[in-house]
Amino acid sequence: MLHLEKIDAHNVWDVLDLKVAKTQKNFVASNDVSIIEAYTTAGTACRAFPFAICTEKRPVGFLMIGYNEAAMYDFYGDVKSPEILRGNYSIWRFMIDKRYQRRGYGREAMRLALDFVRTYPCGKAEYCSLSYEPENEVAAKLYHSFGFVENGEMDGDEIVAVLKL
Repeated sequence: MLHLEKIDAHNVWDVLDLKVAKTQKNFVASNDVSIIEAYTTAGTACRAFPFAICTEKRPVGFLMIGYNEAAMYDFYGDVKSPEILRGNYSIWRFMIDKRYQRRGYGREAMRLALDFVRTYPCGKAEYCSLSYEPENEVAAKLYHSFGFVENGEMDGDEIVAVLKL
């Protein structure tokens, strides 16, 4: 049974050991960078919720949900935020370790992520968004199966897709 666990002292090192395949490295930021980003949201208008995606025995992936992620772009200087990130939730990071792919964990973890978002931990919002590299056809197919649709925005070189909550 898959479940989400908050990142803490008990699982952080296991999460940092998770890696995607070499062919997927350009598709997702490393978990250490993501965890650093999560904790640098403190004191901003943005919230981050970093989770280990776990089986009963061990972490098999990493997930970070954001709220009002656009607020972090203010610190990046001249980088413009996709408008959909203002006042909405986002799947900020999402990865399954290369050793655990092709077992249905990605699909189940996305369901768990959306279940968490729909608890509205930062208040009501209209949308949940995510972004992905255009070449990442596997991710696009997964996201589309949950109802995410492209809204015409780009986040750097990544395609933005949204789901009405």
